Amino acid sequence: MRGLTMEGFTGLVFLAVIIIVAVILLSSCVKIVPQAYAVVIERLGSYQATWGSGIHFKLPFIERIARRVNLKEQVVDFPPQPVITKDNVTMQIDTVIFFQITDAKLFAYGVENPIMAIENLSATTLRNIIGDMELDETLTSREVINTRMRASIDVATDPWGIKVNRVELKNIIPPTAIRDAMEKQMKAERERREAILIAEGQKRSSILVAEGKKESAILDAEAEKQAAILRAEAQKERMIKEAEGQAEAVLKVQKANAEGIRMIREAGADQAVLTIKSLEAFTKAADGKATKIIIPSELQGLAGLAASLKEIIKEEPQNTEN
Repeated sequence: MRGLTMEGFTGLVFLAVIIIVAVILLSSCVKIVPQAYAVVIERLGSYQATWGSGIHFKLPFIERIARRVNLKEQVVDFPPQPVITKDNVTMQIDTVIFFQITDAKLFAYGVENPIMAIENLSATTLRNIIGDMELDETLTSREVINTRMRASIDVATDPWGIKVNRVELKNIIPPTAIRDAMEKQMKAERERREAILIAEGQKRSSILVAEGKKESAILDAEAEKQAAILRAEAQKERMIKEAEGQAEAVLKVQKANAEGIRMIREAGADQAVLTIKSLEAFTKAADGKATKIIIPSELQGLAGLAASLKEIIKEEPQNTEN
C-alpha cells in the first residue's frame, strides 16, 4: 500500500466506480415480468415490443419501459349517475363494470385515461337506455339493461384493448315521492293478496264442509237403502214362508179330503150320504164372512128336500100325541 502512488489509488477508485456502474446498468437491463402482467417497451420513443411473463433484457439508454399493464380482470364501481326515464322520472343509478385488458399496446396508446373513459361511456350509455324505458320497466328489466350496456361498452372499448366482461346495475334509487307511492302500492297489494287468501280459505272451508255433508247424506241414503233392501228381503222371506205354510196346510186339507172321499168310496156310501156331506159343506160356507153365497142348482133341490123332511119330522110327534 505504501508503494501506491496517488495516481494509482485514484485509478483503482475510478475502476471500482466503473465496475459498480456497469453492474447497476446490467441489473437495470434485466427485467422479470410476473404472471398476469405485461410490459410495453419503447425504443427511442417508439413502440418496440410487449413483454409477457418471464425474464427479459433491454438495451440501456435506448429502450425503456413505457407502461406496466395488469392483465387480471378488474372491477370498477362508479358513483350514482342521474338518469331520466321515458315518463320523466329522475333516478340515481350506480353501475359496476368488470373488465380485462387483452392488448397491452392498445391499452397503453389507445386512450389517455381508460378508467375515466369507461366511466363517461357507461354514464352516457345508461342514459340512452333508460331514456327509452318507463319507470316500471326500468325497475323490472335489470338483466336487459345489463346486457345492452355490456354490448355497447364492449364495442366502444375494443379499440383500447379492453374487454368488458360484465356490467351490473348496483342500485336503482327513485325519488322519495316515488318510493313512498311504491311502498303504498306494495302495501295495498299485500293487503289485497291477504284478503284473497282469506277468501280462498273460507271458500275452501265451505266447500269441504259441503262435501262432508254431501258424503254424510250419501252414506245415510245408502244405509237407508240397504236397510230397506234388508227389510224387503226379510218380508219376502216371511211371506214365502207363510205361503209355504199355507200351501202345506192346503195340501194337508186336500190330502185329508182325498183320504175321506177314498174312505167313503171304500165304505160304499150312497147318494144320500154324499148329499148330507154337501149340506154340511154348505152350512160351513154360510157361517163364513162372505156377503154373497152362490148356491148351485143341485143344492137348491136338496134344500127343498131338507125343508120337507123337517116338516115331516115335526108332524110325527103331533100324530103320536093324538
